[in-house]
Amino acid sequence: MRVPLSWLREYVDLPAGETGRDVAAKLVDAGLEVETVEQLGGGLKGPLVVGQVLTIEELEGFRKPIRFCTVDVGQANGTGEPQEIVCGARNFAVGDKVVVVLPGAVLPGDFAIAARKTYGRTSHGMICSGDELGMGDDGTHGIIVLPHEHEVGTDAIELLQLVDEVLDIDITPDRGYCMSMRGVAREAATAYGLPLRDPALLDVPQPNSYGYPVKVDDPAGCGRFTARTVTGLDPDARSPIWLTRRLQKAGMRPISLAVDITNYVMLELGQPLHAYDRSSVEGTIGVRRAEQGEKFTTLDGVKRTLDAEDLVITDNSGPIGLAGVMGGANTEIADSVTDPETGQVTGTTDVVIEAAHFDSVSISRTARRLKLSSEASKRFERGVDPQAAAAAAQRTVDLLVLLAGGTAEAGVTEVLAPGAPRTIAMPADHPDRVAGMEYGRETVVRRLQEIGCDVYGQDELVVTVPSWRPDLAAPNDLAEEVIRLEGYGNLPSTLPQVPSGRGLTPRQQLHRRVGRALAGAGYVEALSYPFIGEGVFDQLQLPAHDVARQVVKLVNPISDEEPALRTTLLPGLLGALRRNDSRGSHDLALFETGSVFRAAARPGVAVRLPVDRRPTDEEIATLNAALPAQPRYAAVVLAGAREQAGWWGKGRPADWADAVQAARALAVEAGTELVVRQGQYGPWHPGRCAELVVTLGGVEQVIGHAGELHPRVVKAMGLPARTSAMEIDLDRLAAAGGEALQAPRISSFPVATQDVALIVDASVPASSVEAALRKGAGELLESLRLFDVFTGEQVGEGKKSLAYALRFRAADRTLTAEESTAARDAAVALAGERTGAVLRGA
Repeated sequence: MRVPLSWLREYVDLPAGETGRDVAAKLVDAGLEVETVEQLGGGLKGPLVVGQVLTIEELEGFRKPIRFCTVDVGQANGTGEPQEIVCGARNFAVGDKVVVVLPGAVLPGDFAIAARKTYGRTSHGMICSGDELGMGDDGTHGIIVLPHEHEVGTDAIELLQLVDEVLDIDITPDRGYCMSMRGVAREAATAYGLPLRDPALLDVPQPNSYGYPVKVDDPAGCGRFTARTVTGLDPDARSPIWLTRRLQKAGMRPISLAVDITNYVMLELGQPLHAYDRSSVEGTIGVRRAEQGEKFTTLDGVKRTLDAEDLVITDNSGPIGLAGVMGGANTEIADSVTDPETGQVTGTTDVVIEAAHFDSVSISRTARRLKLSSEASKRFERGVDPQAAAAAAQRTVDLLVLLAGGTAEAGVTEVLAPGAPRTIAMPADHPDRVAGMEYGRETVVRRLQEIGCDVYGQDELVVTVPSWRPDLAAPNDLAEEVIRLEGYGNLPSTLPQVPSGRGLTPRQQLHRRVGRALAGAGYVEALSYPFIGEGVFDQLQLPAHDVARQVVKLVNPISDEEPALRTTLLPGLLGALRRNDSRGSHDLALFETGSVFRAAARPGVAVRLPVDRRPTDEEIATLNAALPAQPRYAAVVLAGAREQAGWWGKGRPADWADAVQAARALAVEAGTELVVRQGQYGPWHPGRCAELVVTLGGVEQVIGHAGELHPRVVKAMGLPARTSAMEIDLDRLAAAGGEALQAPRISSFPVATQDVALIVDASVPASSVEAALRKGAGELLESLRLFDVFTGEQVGEGKKSLAYALRFRAADRTLTAEESTAARDAAVALAGERTGAVLRGA
């Protein structure tokens, strides 16, 4: 909600010296979220005046139309002589009143104006458009043409209200009443302790039987419908400057007088309105639910298919409006048209004004289903004051009579569903107990009265809630109002006492260690949304039967393109890598830890938990049983350089080995070892993919994969060449390592190192050779490291040489050469038995 400070002052006598930032600070203290304070006209300097076009000469020989104009600016130029100006706009003619900026002036954006030669003529100033003055577009996309009643030489800065301050307020869903000047003014008046001039306090005629006929078939959807009729409008009447400028400052574009008035009243009072061309309305206006599949064309020209839940406004011909969202094209206010031969102006002369109150849930569902959010629907979704409908209709009628020369018909229609004011019973000390400080009954009553409540009682208060606050429904809501008006900054700050013996769970500790380990290895954490579209599985080349394709779909997704919960972390991480690469950051190493969601074979149905008591353990267990499994995963992606080149060395690119090493680092944090062996799965290159294996319950389980992505995946997802990735199941990794990390025992005796080079078939995985060596070496083996891989003529075709460094150490003695050699020979023997390995050179 954009709130011009000059408009706000009409309802509250703010101190003369208060700036927009001062007012914003007060509103923030009262609980509103003021995002920015915009300074309109900042740096603007005159002379900027009203001028009248005297002559127009069309200049020839240029690629676009250019005009050389003389403009009467009175004595603003100091001579009284016509001002010569070159202009390229075409939407004005001789005799029109325009806005002229003269040499020496400065326009918004620090644009200084001076006489300059252009297109073979000297231009002494400019004829201005709305965009050049920071006003925004008025729909003409051209020069501002003023009404003829404004005198030549008049200061246009004051006339166009170019200097102002505008507060941009982010209205939360519970503060729908603040989507109006009336609501914000009420908050400002309360914050400053000043009286409010309520614009809704109007003399409104009583309903009678000769108003426009209205029939409401769904009182639950439409609790109030007010209709007024105005006839004899001047179709050539235009919105005055003060009206268009207030709309522009509030972020709305002027359209036509009748529409501008309804928008203005909506901004002023918060009540959405709609004006129908009376000549296009056939018979009684009705309110009903749409028929399933019924067709209707809205004001934006789109033909829409309606649902049986949608609320529509009708006449004898069918729907003429989508209630609370948008009007219909068949009853739109007609633009004025001038007959070129007779000069007669035709257009809408009679209108029917609708001011109604619709059910917020119904309007919200319709707007979301049709993806048709409007200024009206935004307000109805958050709650509109039902008592303001009659005042808004009267305000609209008054402005149409004043500005368009219309006549208000005496008939007043008001269809009203039975209802009663809402009351809330609350102990007088309830806000004290919620805030943890004493306010006292007098303060509680005074604050509730300030927001419009009627309060009765002593120790037990009975509070009647004002009609414009549908968000106040319980004692805690009233307590919140008292606390925010007394000031959140005045609440005492007390640190909670943490019970001893509690801390992070082993699972939480592991997740923190994982994050620290990856960050220490140079990875940057990237958090992504847990939503995906099923098309990403095709990009990742997952087979049709893959378990990752069994997704949990959301009933109300934020985006229809991503309606499912993720089953893998890779799409979000790869998307982040792609975005960063496209913005010039090419050396990337990202990681993420988070939950993935696995659909159950038979989806459960969640129970609705009670709100008036704590749910029982059985109810909570039933709810949890209906949730999908949510294992926690970790993933990394890499592209570009892993080590930068410089004076210290040549550097190197990231590759599959880095992804595998990231998995090994996580295994160390979990207190277990990974078996890394050749694998083949979905997005990874079949020749550069490693399976990550742990032993759980005596059975080997694949808990992840690492390596270089397949070129087809890289191309489909727009990734850098040779992108690598790793993904692993953290929960199963933790289960393999146990709950507590065991610190290694450090021996004080020296290490004995033995190197072996084994020749095996090229198809034998190094992990198999390593496992055999580790098994054969026995308990004396401290560590085993592959430090060289060699292929060539020396080892034979189809063979490869694997060189390992074996470190032996005993905890209670220095090993002899014979002991370490025997352990090495036993390891080589078992490797030969299991993999066919032979010592190189043997």
